[in-house]
Amino acid sequence: MKLSDKSAIVTGGASGLGAATAAALHQAGVKVALWDLNADKGEALAAELGGIFCSVDVTDEATIAAALEKTVAEHGAPSILINCAGIAIGEKTIGKNGPHRQTSFKKVLDINLAGTFNCTRLVAVEMEKLEPGEDGERGVIINTASVAAFEGQIGQAAYAASKAGIVGMTLPIARDLMNIGVRVNTIAPGIFWTPMMAGMDQKVQDALAAMVPFPKRLGKPEEYASLALEICRNTMINGAVFRIDGAIRMQPR
Repeated sequence: MKLSDKSAIVTGGASGLGAATAAALHQAGVKVALWDLNADKGEALAAELGGIFCSVDVTDEATIAAALEKTVAEHGAPSILINCAGIAIGEKTIGKNGPHRQTSFKKVLDINLAGTFNCTRLVAVEMEKLEPGEDGERGVIINTASVAAFEGQIGQAAYAASKAGIVGMTLPIARDLMNIGVRVNTIAPGIFWTPMMAGMDQKVQDALAAMVPFPKRLGKPEEYASLALEICRNTMINGAVFRIDGAIRMQPR
């Protein structure tokens, strides 16, 4: 896929992996729409990138529909969707306060898994309207899982389940969308420096970095973005899940 002048949507685009990917897309000549709930950061970054910001709750079809209408009106139908929106919690199946709360389990799955699918299914409808390019391609969708999908740690039952679901639906959705020329892939990051990490003590960050075989550091959002752009460019990449983790295999804790 030739990226210049394409229209892209990045959910969770106001910070972290999403913000880095939005910036990389902009550098490649892509018109970027940031979908997020953080209006202050989202509007500031959109202004910096010459893009647009849309307030979106990925669990709410109405906000997605409104954002999609705005995106199409200003940038045209999207050829690229990067799903980065998500949350993480730590809660054991049985903890000091009793069993894992069903409400928190459902919330994580609703945002991470159902929210990813919600954006995918609705944006794909607009992608189908595009004129096909080389190889009949109309679009590419990249979802964000985690190495927790494969090695969930203590207290990550909900998070790991949500990310494993994203991994599991990658190939079926790629097969669903093959006839309209839309590719679907997933990136599973290891331990990356994100705003959530910034709130942790430096000793904790150093300990996490030491767990990575090589390089012994946290991943950089720009490295996630680099992989995302290569997936967009390389039309043969479809139905795949990519770990980007420095060869880490997560321990129980």
